[in-house]
Amino acid sequence: MPAPKNLFKAALREDRFQLGLWVALSSPYAAEIVSGSGYDWLLIDGEHGPNDIPLLAAQIQALAWSGSHPIVRLPIGEAWLIKQILDAGAQTLLIPMVESVEQAQALVRAVRYPPHGIRGVGAALGRASQFSRIGDYLETANDEICLLLQIESRAGLAILDEVAALDGVDGVFIGPSDLAADMGHLGKPGSPEVFAAVADAFERIKRAGKARGIMTLDLNQARIYRDLGATFMAIGTDVTLLVSATTQLRETFLSGETGAKPVSGY
Repeated sequence: MPAPKNLFKAALREDRFQLGLWVALSSPYAAEIVSGSGYDWLLIDGEHGPNDIPLLAAQIQALAWSGSHPIVRLPIGEAWLIKQILDAGAQTLLIPMVESVEQAQALVRAVRYPPHGIRGVGAALGRASQFSRIGDYLETANDEICLLLQIESRAGLAILDEVAALDGVDGVFIGPSDLAADMGHLGKPGSPEVFAAVADAFERIKRAGKARGIMTLDLNQARIYRDLGATFMAIGTDVTLLVSATTQLRETFLSGETGAKPVSGY
């Protein structure tokens, strides 16, 4: 029996648009709730969310029976972290702050078993192989791992063409917020200069035949990014949605307005 089919990776290869949402509350229960909302993928955030490997693994488990594919963003692209989260069952990784071709090459090697990489052989102890019940896991795992690299600085843009051309890189995600900060537009990811850089990056990634990714909380901006050719895109976060909904509920009540009809009696 081979490694589980990575349907998200298959969709990217077919250039089918995949809509996602950030999951940063660091709660398996919250992740499971969000997973019923119909998004193609959910990004479990280990970079800015207060997560560690066991908590990331628990959120992957919480999404196991949903239709939303779990993507894990690690805090940094260290081989030992990659090894642990792959053994825990992650099949798609987003690695932040890629700024050199050598770094990207090392990441490709980190997600692959020898002789094509350096991933340690120990998946029999984890969920990835269904605790060694998948007999052909070692022989088939490489093909189902999806590696997404995050470019979010001027240094990253400078080596984008070489990174996007690498075998083993399935997609490139442009981080507009950090890119904006690096370009001198802190807190203004929608500024014209940043938008021009994103549009140019999308075109370069497309020429390399790789998937284009991005995230924005501005739905108007999201539609523009979609028209630019985004292959996978997140349009919100569980944190901001919770803040918005709870604040709006209080303000609606205090204003005397009639609220929306409740979905249940509770």
